[in-house]
Amino acid sequence: MSYRNIITIEPGKRGGKPCIRQMRITVYDVLGWLAAGMSHAEILDDFPELTEEDIRACLEFAADRERRLIAVVGNN
Repeated sequence: MSYRNIITIEPGKRGGKPCIRQMRITVYDVLGWLAAGMSHAEILDDFPELTEEDIRACLEFAADRERRLIAVVGNN
């Protein structure tokens, strides 16, 4: 599975934030629910349009984004 087949970015939708399969549910939404302690099953119960693969795609997207992040350390 590749998140690239699931995560979409459309400039006019949700401010251009990464969304799931062209829906209005963002990666940020899913990550926030997980961080708040919701289980995959709870998310899927609350949002039946989502799949387990969608949740994993959000995690993969976040991991890839973190891996690509470059930290700049300054002399303060």
